[in-house]
Amino acid sequence: MTVRIGQQLGSYEIISLLGKGGMGEVFRARDSRLGRDVAIKVLPEHLARNHDMLARFEREARAVATLSHPVPDETARLVEAYLAGLQS
Repeated sequence: MTVRIGQQLGSYEIISLLGKGGMGEVFRARDSRLGRDVAIKVLPEHLARNHDMLARFEREARAVATLSHPVPDETARLVEAYLAGLQS
C-alpha cells in the first residue's frame, strides 16, 4: 500500500513520514475522532502478503496495544494499525 501525505486512512489524516525500516514506514497522522496525533506503521505490500511477516506485525500491534503508561508529550502516541488492503 502506498501512503501519501494528506491522504485519509479511515479517521486518520497522514501528516508526515516519521521513518522507514525493514518492516515498513511510520507516519505521523491526526486522529480526527479523538483529536490527537498518532503514529501509524504501514507494511509494504510484499510483506503484507507474507504470512510470517504479517503474523509478526500483528504480534507487534497486540504488544503495543497493551501499553498504558503516560505519554510525556501528548502529541506523541503510538497506534499500530493493520492497513494492508485498506481502500482509501
